[in-house]
Amino acid sequence: MTRSRHPYPKPSQSPSLKQGMPSRSRLASEVLRAFAADGVLANHIQGFSARQSQVEMAGIISEAIANKGNAIIEAGTGVGKTFAYLIPALLSGKQVIVSTGSKNLQEQLFLKDLPALTTMLGISPKLALLKGRNNYLCQYRLNRQMTEASHIDSRLLDDLLKINQWAGMSKDGDIGAITSVAENSPALPLVVSTKETCLGQRCDFYDECFTRKARSRAMDAKVIVVNHHLFFADSVLKDTGFAELLPDPDVVIFDEAHLLPDICVSYFGSQLSSRTIDDYLQKLIKIYQTELSDTEQIAQFSQRAMVKLSDWHNLLFSYSESNSESDWRQLLGDKSLAMTSWELLAQLEALQKLLLAHVGRSDELDDIAVKLSDMNHKLMQFIQCDNPQAAYSVELGNRFVVLRISPINIARECQQLFVPEVSWIFTSATLQVNCSLGHFANELGIKDARSQILDSPFDYPRQALFCVPRQLSNVSNQQQALKQLVDVCAKAIEAAQGRTFILFTSHKMLEQTAIALRSRVQYPLLVQGQAGKQSLLTKFRQLGNAVLLGTSSFWEGVDVRGKLLSCVIIDKLPFVSPDDPLYRARADNISRQGGDPFNQVSLPQAIIALKQGVGRLIRDEKDCGVLILCDNRIVNRAYGQAFLNSLPPMARTRDLDKALAFLRQIP
Repeated sequence: MTRSRHPYPKPSQSPSLKQGMPSRSRLASEVLRAFAADGVLANHIQGFSARQSQVEMAGIISEAIANKGNAIIEAGTGVGKTFAYLIPALLSGKQVIVSTGSKNLQEQLFLKDLPALTTMLGISPKLALLKGRNNYLCQYRLNRQMTEASHIDSRLLDDLLKINQWAGMSKDGDIGAITSVAENSPALPLVVSTKETCLGQRCDFYDECFTRKARSRAMDAKVIVVNHHLFFADSVLKDTGFAELLPDPDVVIFDEAHLLPDICVSYFGSQLSSRTIDDYLQKLIKIYQTELSDTEQIAQFSQRAMVKLSDWHNLLFSYSESNSESDWRQLLGDKSLAMTSWELLAQLEALQKLLLAHVGRSDELDDIAVKLSDMNHKLMQFIQCDNPQAAYSVELGNRFVVLRISPINIARECQQLFVPEVSWIFTSATLQVNCSLGHFANELGIKDARSQILDSPFDYPRQALFCVPRQLSNVSNQQQALKQLVDVCAKAIEAAQGRTFILFTSHKMLEQTAIALRSRVQYPLLVQGQAGKQSLLTKFRQLGNAVLLGTSSFWEGVDVRGKLLSCVIIDKLPFVSPDDPLYRARADNISRQGGDPFNQVSLPQAIIALKQGVGRLIRDEKDCGVLILCDNRIVNRAYGQAFLNSLPPMARTRDLDKALAFLRQIP
């Protein structure tokens, strides 16, 4: 099996970070002592044994921090990357932001890993956990709800009273700590902090504001733990409502960095939800009813805009019933929709001019007037649709729509964000494409960074078997592919005694497979959509013999160790739809430059997504399991080798019976 040549150039290395440096920084020496056989980790953690890849990673990060350099590191599952970046961060004495892709990892770092490490290292730097504003109680919004208690449903009022009681005792206002109210309580969205309702320094509760206090703690801390969305909201959108949100750090470490390209597309672009428009109009009518009853025009203009918004909605949803098109440029080819869009904007601009005539009469009206102006500007950008370097898309929900402008190339914006005065560290278990980190570096415009791929210490040839069954139909033949997938799943589930994840690239295939398996499988089936993600995972662990069916959200950030998970089945290679507006815009742009959209966009994205799904199987050095991919393109097409080169070195077979026998021998 030959290794195909990779088309992406590797990122250049900073001269100060090249391998073979004649001298080691003082920070690196101190960090490596912590990992030594007689170091603090070995002295405090029973059975601790440093892994070579973990020590190497810690050394690379230490040198990057010491020399104000950058690093891109893929660290396979089991390397122990958390300690490898936290120890250099703590010992550097510099101000470090650690950004994660998930709330779970964020809380694990702050509540578990950082306290443990500071105790071991004998240091006590200030630490801070900062979440997005909608994780904090807003005292102003809670007070507004309580003053209107007589108009509130009794069950909703019960939850609000419990939240109000908790608020008087809470030190940080983190709603995740509320135990007296269900996490899906309709009361919570009514009282959390939001950009739209924040009055900033004009708020009566500014001094005791939980969000402001959390950000004040972050300004003084040495290590601040955030998530990617908060980091980019601060860095790109300046979404504060206060003077600053995050400090200017010396070092930024991105864990789960594979998520950054998609997140950057979101934050460097623009989006507008019709829910936001509707909320503003509803609030203006309420302001007329409660504060400015002498100004009936506010209600009249708001009502007119709501009628036009309804017309606009109806057109969009009626169009979607006969066409799955999500490309806003294509949709605007419909003259009726284009005309209605401009009419909606005209109504909103007329309302904006009216509000300007009443500035100073109501704080809330003043706030909406400013935000309405920004919203109208965004809507005009969408309707004009004149940026050739962006994709315009529309996403239809149950009642509302979201319009998005997505840049087709984020490298330039990222280069402006990733300033040279800061050390930037990017790490994840899934960054490489065909044994190179070049695609990730190029996508984010990172030109000067040490890049390193550190393999997992797990014994994949012994622990895992990768099977692509023979005689599979072409995945484009959906009915035949479904029948074969169900047959494979039924046999594998029986052999594994449940204990299986089935990961899908589409909701339609998931639903059809779930229906077919119910009559063929005796083990409990947990299907995405029946409950929330964490609830399904909890049930999966509790049952011990369950089968979980999920789409994209279950391909990553899911950690089930040991005997509970023995088999992962993937329906097909996760290529992006060629009709996706952003992919289509990127593909057109690459084609104009003489490039190959498939090799430069579609293939790398699919490889990274597949690596995420495969990563669910082996989570521990004692795990054993079988991966089954029901897509023979990975062995029949030339590009399949790029997938194989990027996956862990599992044993391979085309014989499903061998895979089933492997499953049966797992205790």
